[in-house]
Amino acid sequence: MMTSQKPSLELNSDAVTNILVVGIGGQGVMTAADVLSQAALALGYDVKKTEVAGMAQRGGVVTSHVRFGKQVLSPAIRPGDADMMIAFEPAEALRWHTHMKSGAVVMVNDYPLIPPVVSIGLYDYPDNPLGQLADGSVELHHFNAGEAAIELGDRRLVNSIMLGAIADHLPFSPEILEQALLARFQRKGEALTELNRRAFTLGRQAFNQVDSLATA
Repeated sequence: MMTSQKPSLELNSDAVTNILVVGIGGQGVMTAADVLSQAALALGYDVKKTEVAGMAQRGGVVTSHVRFGKQVLSPAIRPGDADMMIAFEPAEALRWHTHMKSGAVVMVNDYPLIPPVVSIGLYDYPDNPLGQLADGSVELHHFNAGEAAIELGDRRLVNSIMLGAIADHLPFSPEILEQALLARFQRKGEALTELNRRAFTLGRQAFNQVDSLATA
């Protein structure tokens, strides 16, 4: 049985945690941002969230800013202020790199998903985006969450896997995040809830195995 814990980020402090969630439409970016927000709300944080979707249903780029703390005045994360990034696609991680603080945690699904703006020739896909991210300015972790989701039987599990991967870096316990995630699926049946539990656990296990290019 999971038990609630008090947040390690004290509510009487002025600290605000800033998390970017980025990817391609259909990967579950907005769902992941919602789960992070619900976990923070459950602990009494003030939470602000904003989303930008470019043709999300057609595979366009999607970005969500999640901010929480004792008091949060604006939902937007300014360049250089993000503490963490959950990137569902490597080129999107590179595109938002300038928003990260020095030493920020960047967790990347390294399975590339080419958006329509590239496939129709409007933009070029960057060469070796992970290599460009490994400049020592961030704590970079990556693994193939897409392949892991396929092994579990459903590509849509990428978001639960990525939430598991970032869980140990949050200023509250992983169990709180897991509770918020599973609450979304409980009304849809035990089988789906258990599948997402397995995906979350797999993500946490994967984090302990991924390479950290920033410290290599």
